[in-house]
Amino acid sequence: DWAGGRSLRPGRGMPADAVEQLRGMPAVLFGAVGRPDLPDHELIWGLIIGLRQQLDLAVNVRPVRSWPGVPTVLRRPDGIDLVIVRENTEGEYTGIGGRAHAGTGVELGVEVAVHSRSAISRAARYAFELARGRRGRVSLVTKSNALRHGYTLWDSVVAEVAAQHPDVEYETVLVDAMAARLVQRPYDLDVLLCSNLFGDILSDLTAALVGGMGMAPSANLLPGGDVPALFEPVHGSAPDIAGQGTANPVACMLSGAMLLDHVGLPAAASAVRDAVATALRDPSLHTPDLGGSATTEKLAKAILAAVEDSPAT
Repeated sequence: DWAGGRSLRPGRGMPADAVEQLRGMPAVLFGAVGRPDLPDHELIWGLIIGLRQQLDLAVNVRPVRSWPGVPTVLRRPDGIDLVIVRENTEGEYTGIGGRAHAGTGVELGVEVAVHSRSAISRAARYAFELARGRRGRVSLVTKSNALRHGYTLWDSVVAEVAAQHPDVEYETVLVDAMAARLVQRPYDLDVLLCSNLFGDILSDLTAALVGGMGMAPSANLLPGGDVPALFEPVHGSAPDIAGQGTANPVACMLSGAMLLDHVGLPAAASAVRDAVATALRDPSLHTPDLGGSATTEKLAKAILAAVEDSPAT
């Protein structure tokens, strides 16, 4: 009774004791949600944002990579391997604000963005530690030239963390410039550190560069914490293709691979990712979002068969 029918009751996408139910678990695999008859903001606040904030899942991690055989919008479809690290509990997503003077000519809405040193610092530390195990580059995505309070705090706090990681290359890039750079030359980017809003937007853009939302996994983590991590495909429930059996299962499977890494099963995680890569090399297994005609079942079975054939399993 999570999402589904419960979500028809405004603001109640999960049971009242949901967080307590989850606390004892090492990890959670969260499926795609959404209904055409329910406003998105009600379900999002009643479920996924609620879980992120109540469990204090400080960091959202969205890996983005090219997959051989998968068509993309880029002339050069290979060579993308980056990770977006997104602060996950603050920014414009705190719910602070309101609307006033409804129905009048002076109606207004106020959305307050909150950025704290502690939240910025823990996201930054995660990003720099992650970069150390990758290609050693962090790009802070900012807008401090125009938003001169919250994002100047981002700049100064992240600069302090960067100084503690001298082995990691560091740059700051304005969000509008980063959007252009992602389209023009994403290949040299490694770890992008973003606020909640910027990470939300840019992660969808990067997903489009590697085949679409059906290829985009993610993790919600509290580094060093004792709460369960939550793993989810980035996409929604795609009600426009409900019942057709053509949804792309890859994002969910790759989210499962991230979960396996998190619980200490790296060989199993690699087996899943390798199986996905093997299946995607065959155009006959591509679902409609990838330009093919395969069903969800056909692609999923091919991936599972490749997992079973893996030496790791």
